[in-house]
Parts: sequence; C-alpha cells; structure tokens
Amino acid sequence: MSKDLSVPPEIPKEDGRPKWDNKFQYILSCIGFAVGLGNVWRFPYLCQIHGGGAFLIPYFIALLFEGIPLLHLELALGQCLRKGSIGAWNTISPYLGGVGIGSWMVSVLVSLYYNTVLTWVMWYFTNSFQEPLPWSVCPLNENRTGLNEECYKSTAVNYFWYRKTLNITPDVTETGTLQWWLILCLATCWAIVYLCTIRGIETTGKAIYVTAIFPYLVLTIFLIHGLTLPGATDGLAYLFTPNLNTLKNPRVWLDAATQIFFSLSLAFGGLIAFSSYNPPKNDCEKDAVTVAIVNSVTSLYASIPVFSVLGFKATTGYWDCLDRNIINVINEFDLPEESIMRQNYTAWISYLNSSHPEKIAGLKLKSCDLQEFLDQSVSGTGLAFIIFTQAIILMPGSQAWAILFFVMLFSLGLSSMFGNIEGVFTPLLELRIISKSIPKELLSGIICLICFLIALCFTLGSGSYWIDIFDSYAGSVPLLVIAFFEVIGVAYVYKMKRFSKDVKWMTGRKPNLYWQITWRFISPLLLLIVFVAFVTLQIQKPASYAAWNPKYEGFPMKEEKVYPPWVLAICVLLAVLPCVFVPLVALFHLIKRMCRSKDPSFVAPEVFSCQGSNSNFSHPKE
Repeated sequence: MSKDLSVPPEIPKEDGRPKWDNKFQYILSCIGFAVGLGNVWRFPYLCQIHGGGAFLIPYFIALLFEGIPLLHLELALGQCLRKGSIGAWNTISPYLGGVGIGSWMVSVLVSLYYNTVLTWVMWYFTNSFQEPLPWSVCPLNENRTGLNEECYKSTAVNYFWYRKTLNITPDVTETGTLQWWLILCLATCWAIVYLCTIRGIETTGKAIYVTAIFPYLVLTIFLIHGLTLPGATDGLAYLFTPNLNTLKNPRVWLDAATQIFFSLSLAFGGLIAFSSYNPPKNDCEKDAVTVAIVNSVTSLYASIPVFSVLGFKATTGYWDCLDRNIINVINEFDLPEESIMRQNYTAWISYLNSSHPEKIAGLKLKSCDLQEFLDQSVSGTGLAFIIFTQAIILMPGSQAWAILFFVMLFSLGLSSMFGNIEGVFTPLLELRIISKSIPKELLSGIICLICFLIALCFTLGSGSYWIDIFDSYAGSVPLLVIAFFEVIGVAYVYKMKRFSKDVKWMTGRKPNLYWQITWRFISPLLLLIVFVAFVTLQIQKPASYAAWNPKYEGFPMKEEKVYPPWVLAICVLLAVLPCVFVPLVALFHLIKRMCRSKDPSFVAPEVFSCQGSNSNFSHPKE
C-alpha cells in the first residue's frame, strides 16, 4: 500500500489521534486507574486476616508471574495497535473480537456501580462539615422520649450508614424507594465524571494531576498523625507480624492472585486505551514495571496509616472496657477513686477474685482483651463507612479528618473512573456505527447520562445489595476469562515470535526469557488455576448475602440470607454475559469465513504488522 508522503512525519496518517502531553501524564493516568479504593480498604484487610507480613510472599509471587506480565502485554498491545480494546483485538484476529467486546462490557458494568460508591463518599463528605459529626450521636425516637431504637441497639455509626445513607431494606427482594439525597449525589458524581472526561484524555490528562497525586498527600498526613495516636504501634504490629502457617491455606494464595489481578485493573480495556495514545516508539516494558511497583508500594503505604488508626480505635475500645469494669469494681467494693488504674487492673482483679470470688462473679465484668478489639477485621465499605468513621469520631478535630478522608477516597475512585470511562469511550469512538460527525463532548455526555439513569436502581433501598452482586459477579469471573484469552490470543494466535518483534521495534530490545516464559506458560496457567479455584469456591456454598434487618433476633448482627432463584439467575447472567461474546464472535467469523472461502474471488486478509502499521511515524533517536 502506498504511503502519503505529504503528511508531516510526526503526525499519524490515519486519524490525528490525540496524544498525552508528556510521559509523566500517561504514567500518572495508568497509576490513577490501577490505584483505587481496593488499595486502601481491601489490601490491608487481606494482610490482616492472612498472616500479616506472610501474605506478602504469595502477593509478590503473584505480582511477578501474573500482574507485571499481563500489564506489560496490555500496554504493549495498545501502543502497538493504537486502538481501543475492541479495535485492537479485531486487528490481531477477527476471531478474538469478542475479547474486546467482553472487556468493553465489563467496563460499562463496573462504571455503573463504581460511581455509586463515590456517591456514598460524596454524601459522607457533605455531612462531614456538621458539628458534631452526624454519625457520632444517636437521634431521638419519634416521641422524643428516648433514643431511636435501631440506633440504640446497634451504634450511631451503623445507624447513619444503614438508615440515614442507604435507608436499606431487610431483603434484596424488597426494592424500597429512591433516596433523593443519593440521587442528588449520584447526579453530581456523574456530572464531575462528565466534565473530567468530556474530551477523552485531553481533559482527563489535566484532571489526573490532582486526582492521582492528592491521595498520596492525604495518606502522608494520616500517616504522620496516625503514628502519634495511642495504640498505633499495636495496630502496625498486628498487621505486619508474619504468621507463616497461614501459607498452608490455599485461600491465601487465591486471595493474593486475585488481589494483584483486580488491583492492577487488568482486562478492563482502559489500559489498552490509555497506551494507544502513546507514540509507537516508547518503552512500554519500563512503564509496566513502574506502574505495577507503584501500585503495590501504594497498597503497603496505605496499610500503615489505616492500621495506625485501627490500632488507635482498638486501644480506645480496650481502655473504655477497662474503665467501665474499674468503675463497677470501685463502686462494689467502696474503694477510693483512682485506687484501681488501667496499669494495675489485672493485679487487682486477681487479688479480688481470690478473696471475694462471689462478688466478682456477680458483677459480670466484661472480658477486656486488646487482641479481640484488633481482630475486628472488615474490608470494603465496612472499613470506610463504619470502622474508619468510628475511629475518626475519637480523634481531636474529627471534622477536618473526616473531610480529608472522604476527599481522598473520592480522588482515588475518580481516577479509577477515568480508566473505566476511557475503556468505554475509546472503542465507541473507533467503531463505525458511531458517526464521526458526533462531537466527543456529545458522545461523552450521552454515555454519562445513560449510565446515570441505569445507576438510579442503586439508590433504591435494596441498592447496596445489588452493588455487592455487581461487584462479586460482573467484576470478577469475566475479567479472569478475558485476561486468559488475551494472553492466549497474543501467545498462540498472534504468535509470540511476531509479538516479540513488535516489542523489540517499540522498546529497542527483544523481550527476555522472563517475559517469554510468563506469557507462554506461567501467566495463562496461573489464570486458569485462579479461575477454577474461584469458581469452585463459589459453587461449594450457596450464594448468600448479609442483610441488615432490625427485626432479626440476632440484631445488630447481620442476617445471613440465600439469594432467591431469580436473583441468582441475574448473578449468573452478569458473570456470563461479557464472557459469552468470546466464543460467539469467534463462531460468527468462522462461519463467515467458511461461506466466503467458497467464493473464488476471496482473498485471505494480510497478517497485521506493528512496524508496517506505524511506519509513517518519525521518532527521535533513542
């Protein structure tokens, strides 16, 4: 095919595709997409329940043999092909077109619920300006004769989250009503996402400087403050003290592999879209290693302030328990005030137990154990909206800390949303079904408006149950399947020899033995093992959820309920829908080719070449 020599060498011939302003902006965008809410509220929890520092062993093994190779593969693909997920996989082979459609669909489904989590963050942020903080005290009942019963039986923090924020129903089948305060926050969140993504990377590239860097500033402030709090060292010791025996549990290795995979935002299509705006001659290998290491270091860094604060909360709870017991003992035995202190409490109780065992037994003193308070482990929304908010109440200047915390969460979530929307936006721009006459601003507005209207279902009383369903089914199994076919597609359909030549052309060096072995064997095998283990664990127990039901006899404990059949069918649909396009598209093209091969004029398409595709670029010598 002849080349148009009149085109300036630094501009791509085909489309005048937008570019990143600089390399730092691109790296920040990838880091912002990868580093999200899970780094703050999922990774520390996994460290805590899986043997502290011992969890880092399977975590870094998974990073080395699964995370970094897949990240490099996606960044290299996007950079070489200069297309979004759908276009990229269609170019490699029409049979792999379903991989691109699947990742596009996952990006859509995840964007729907992920922005609703930011809606909750915004609601808490707007309430953080009140004095006292609204989740610090229980409201009065309707008769104003005492405290609200639901709040009194649980806690003020739980009441604000489940009743004042979610207004949750006791069952997933009870839809409840739309919550106007959540609708307003949801509309605001989608408006912010629209303004930041209005022209694709041309606007997200500017916003990312704030949304990606600001969380590190807040984490550092929390780190400095957290280390000065009483009990911080207990929290950190609990988090990082290694328990190597946990490594015998297969669940630890599975959680490490899935955490690495989901944390790096692999198989969403956003990373392919981001790297497609790079110049073809760029060191994508170094980019992949940089983004992966920064992501993992951020998880470790975030764990320190999180568990400093949780250690402070556990210590405060432990002291409160001791103080209540001390008051009871002093009153019962008519002892002088301050005769029993926290420091000598154990000695006093031992003495009184031996001399007045009946009296001590009659007091029914609570068992105060710091370890039990530290063992209260939760992840996700439970950590952010219940445990952490409870700890913030105990801090001096709690309003300021609440504002900082929720602004940080919003920034983390927003930078991840940029990648999700880019995974939706870029393929749509490149598809021929969308007219090029439609401005980017209009297309972006339509995407955000449709997502907002669909996401209204998450503002219902049962909305949080459905977010858990979307997160557990749409954002898990499909990604493992898509990533498996990505690495198989490159290694065995596009062929590793050809891909290695492309990488050498882009980076100036051939992929070494580490990349070759991981792409060919280790990464696909690991993905297959993780997928089988993940699905096996899901099948072994009936799909259930924890319902907040004030009428439950064990309240404030949550009531464990099994999903009804029709909800289970939706769960299966969410997990299968993105995956089913992989075989369907391959089958469609196979039938199409069989029909066309009977035509004598049929000519098989040329094999794609990265060098040939980008040969009209001029690059400075490296």
